Amino acid sequence: MPETGPSTQDPSTRNPVPADRPAGPPRLPAARRVGLLVTLVLGGLTALPPLSMDMYLPALPEVTRSLHAPAATVQLTLTACLAGMAAGQLVVGPMSDKWGRRRPLLIGMIVYVAATAVCALASSAGLLIGFRLLQGLAGAAGIVIARAVVRDLYDGVEMARFFSTLMLISGVAPVVAPLIGGQVLRVTDWRGVFHVLTVVGAVLTFVVWKWLAETLPPERRHAGGVGAALRTMRGLLADRVFLGYTLAGGLAFAALFAYISASPFVVQEIYGASPQTFSLLFGLNSVGLVIAGQINGKLLVGRVSLDKVLTAGLAVITVSALALLLMTCGVFGPVGLVPIAAGLFVLMSAMGLTLPNTNALALMRTPHAAGSASALLGTASFMVGAVASPLVGIAGETTAVPMAVVQLSCAVAALGCFLGLGRPWRGEPASAPTMDR
Repeated sequence: MPETGPSTQDPSTRNPVPADRPAGPPRLPAARRVGLLVTLVLGGLTALPPLSMDMYLPALPEVTRSLHAPAATVQLTLTACLAGMAAGQLVVGPMSDKWGRRRPLLIGMIVYVAATAVCALASSAGLLIGFRLLQGLAGAAGIVIARAVVRDLYDGVEMARFFSTLMLISGVAPVVAPLIGGQVLRVTDWRGVFHVLTVVGAVLTFVVWKWLAETLPPERRHAGGVGAALRTMRGLLADRVFLGYTLAGGLAFAALFAYISASPFVVQEIYGASPQTFSLLFGLNSVGLVIAGQINGKLLVGRVSLDKVLTAGLAVITVSALALLLMTCGVFGPVGLVPIAAGLFVLMSAMGLTLPNTNALALMRTPHAAGSASALLGTASFMVGAVASPLVGIAGETTAVPMAVVQLSCAVAALGCFLGLGRPWRGEPASAPTMDR
């Protein structure tokens, strides 16, 4: 539906909000719209993917020995999960715009629990890869619908702040997940990690069924089938600024996932650390990400343009990745674990300034198709992350150079997409995309 009327401008960004777009039901004040319990539920849904991957990370070397598979093959279990989450979001996002948020979410969560339980029984790397793919496909429902629910309830600066709050909650997952995984490995093998994840998924499914209400009323849902969904997504991708935010966020996530995929081998195999030491370092990096996210939400949002904060975050990621590459290549001579860990800490912390703002800025432009927009955001992140995962294992377990190369390449590309497509330096307010309802 073309939009030709005047628009109003959010003071914290350069993105307009069309005045003639149907606004839906009046929005309640934030404190009344979302209680603590619902905030925790949404945080749990966004925490499920890092929980599914990060609890498993300390076990990767053990999985290679248990299943008699090379490291590159076992890393494909991460790639399969990411690829499933990418593809699943393209399906679940439009479904949630058509049928509401609750039904697709509950179906996805039930399948996730079943697939996770079966992962614990896998007898070969091939079977584990297959069930991890199914786990990712089902787990995509939690990721995409949590973002869509936030878009249903919030707008503008409030939405950016809420995404930062979600990062505080979901950021606990990568902090505690490797620690839990390391402790699970003390009493059982890697299969026990999936048993724990099955219980966590079942509990979250019950909480969603019991306490998460529908946030998309029937009058705001989309009609039509696959064709309408494809037209909606085509309209979103035709918007240059939305595409710039989406690609920047996806490539930044790929730099993050290059670290997630490679760090167990870099820290444990190359630098000789124990699974518990790796878990502690991973937790520290996640704490840095959470702190930066809270600085973003509490101190920067509403005072500094979101575009400027995003530019700073991408710049820090790029500089950190360059420093890591120089260190791993031996430009500064032999380096130990401490300098590498410091560089990774800075890179991970900068994600707290980047990922919440790419989501918020992109979704500000799409109040009319939050599910489809959330699906495209998530799919871009997980698809690029799935490609980055096997690349970091090209040199096996002998050097950290491939990890640093992938991180720097993704960071430079993210900064280029944001500056080239979003063009924040020109301050040109682009109109929101025209959508087919």
